[in-house]
Amino acid sequence: MEKISSDEKIGEWLVRAGIMSKDDVKSVLEVQKEGNDSLFGIIAMEFGLIEPEVLITFAEVKGL
Repeated sequence: MEKISSDEKIGEWLVRAGIMSKDDVKSVLEVQKEGNDSLFGIIAMEFGLIEPEVLITFAEVKGL
């Protein structure tokens, strides 16, 4: 799995890892901007863009 720098956001990592496109990230960010208070990863899962395992991996690699 791709290494994650301490200041890297999940959307940046997902694009760099080839899991999501930049357009996918923009769509999730737009939903947040429109008032959805859910975390980025939760919205991405609800849209079917990522699997729960991806969030778990991100958290583990990031040390969260």
